[in-house]
Amino acid sequence: MSARAGGSSNYVSQVFVLVRRSAIQLVRPPSHARRAEAARRLARHSLLITAILGAAIVALMFAVDAREIGLMPPRGTASLWPVRILTDFGKEAYVQGALAGALLIIVLVSPFLPETRKSPLLRFGARLQFVFFAVLVPVLAGEVVKWIAGRGRPFVGGKANAFNFEPFAGTEAYASFPSAHAVTSVALAFAVAAVWPRARPVMIVYAILIATSRLVLLAHHPSDVVAGALIGLIGAMSVRYWFAARRLGFAIRRDGEIVPLAGSSLGRFKRVARGASAP
Repeated sequence: MSARAGGSSNYVSQVFVLVRRSAIQLVRPPSHARRAEAARRLARHSLLITAILGAAIVALMFAVDAREIGLMPPRGTASLWPVRILTDFGKEAYVQGALAGALLIIVLVSPFLPETRKSPLLRFGARLQFVFFAVLVPVLAGEVVKWIAGRGRPFVGGKANAFNFEPFAGTEAYASFPSAHAVTSVALAFAVAAVWPRARPVMIVYAILIATSRLVLLAHHPSDVVAGALIGLIGAMSVRYWFAARRLGFAIRRDGEIVPLAGSSLGRFKRVARGASAP
């Protein structure tokens, strides 16, 4: 009985140490010698992207948003059920829940593994941790903007009106700008491609499909989707810089470019998972 209790106590202690160590690494002061170069590069790119997409948002509001509403099928059309299923793959709660669940499994399983299998699993977990925060941060920022802007969704008001605003309304009907699905899908696409570059084409297609689904379902105006993409992209880029400046999963080159460190691939993670479940 005492041996069993001791084993349980040791397991809980290992889990606690792992979580505590991860939290300390995330909030420790930046230490990378080239972080200033990376910060300047991030600032330049962020300003350029904001200028381009900001201009696109304004142009869409005045020239496209109201017209786009009339081009889409009526809201509630029965034949749109595949689009309704597709759009849920970009829902922030589902994406964050899946990432959090995967991280929890890694934390709970790792103490049972020998060091040869634990190390690649934890490296994979560190990459998932980056993806989790790269989505979480812009999603939270997007929710604040939604509340401040209070833009009516395309189906609110009875007629096509791209300038139906009630700031600080705090209701679902007036939570159109920006699109949370666009924030989530673009942030997720950037984060996954940042750590697994070969996945970039697939993730770009994923983000485009999710963004398009919001338009077809009349849940958002085109400018809402572009605004969501802007927040998702800048937010994920900023989180990548945060990790790189603390030497977590990324390296910084002389010109300030941030690149992923060599780490656990999905294939290696699957092999570790099979090993953990083997009798």
